[in-house]
Amino acid sequence: MAEIPTIRVTDLHKAFGTLEVLRGISFDVQRGSVVSMVGASGSGKSTLLRCVNHLETATAGDVLIDGVSLCFQEGKSAPRKPRSLAQINHMRRDLGMVFQQFNLWPHTTVLENVVEAPRHVRGMARAHARDIARSCLERVHLSDKADVYSARLSGGQQQRVAIARALAMQPKVMLFDEATSSLDPELTDEVLAVMRDLARDGTTMIVVTHEMAFAREVSDHVMFLHNGLIEEQGPPSDVFERPQTERLRQFLNKAQRSR
Repeated sequence: MAEIPTIRVTDLHKAFGTLEVLRGISFDVQRGSVVSMVGASGSGKSTLLRCVNHLETATAGDVLIDGVSLCFQEGKSAPRKPRSLAQINHMRRDLGMVFQQFNLWPHTTVLENVVEAPRHVRGMARAHARDIARSCLERVHLSDKADVYSARLSGGQQQRVAIARALAMQPKVMLFDEATSSLDPELTDEVLAVMRDLARDGTTMIVVTHEMAFAREVSDHVMFLHNGLIEEQGPPSDVFERPQTERLRQFLNKAQRSR
């Protein structure tokens, strides 16, 4: 019997008024795999990731976590009844999200930034939440910064705290939306190093990135989005070395020239 994918996206559409940003996206993410989304700005990558996490409500289609719909209540009624916000928030705890911006509380210590969500969203006891937070800070190589105020950290350190904060919720999947786009090259490298460690540890990840070398190195599967559709997809060796469409060839050539 085939394993149920950790994430299954089926025929996802998203429109903002008359602008159709996603035009029918379907893909699976297996447990322990890394799926990267690449493509030009405006291709729909970030919107797709936000729909996976229900930060944007899809116009049509569905997202399933371990075979259970995030968007609709289970049952045989037609049309299916959308889930309540409370139900969605409960299920969304299984999806850890790392944004372009760090969104840390600047005048709170690193440890308290990481402890907050497990305490108030998962209802963990404070001592247990602190133990998990310290473990997550160790994973992102920031154990020595636990008692430092986040405003005193570099951008790369703040983004690593944001990763630790998402990990502390013990999610089934980590979602990264251009996590290095606001960082200079040196700080980008330290964040990507942490993400490589997570991939090696078997963390299930969906990554929106413009870092082609990183996507090629860590991904099990790469999707190239163009005009709201998956234009091409496959193992990194196929996507980066044997592109089948002119659009992907042009994108890769432009990415190579901009390095």
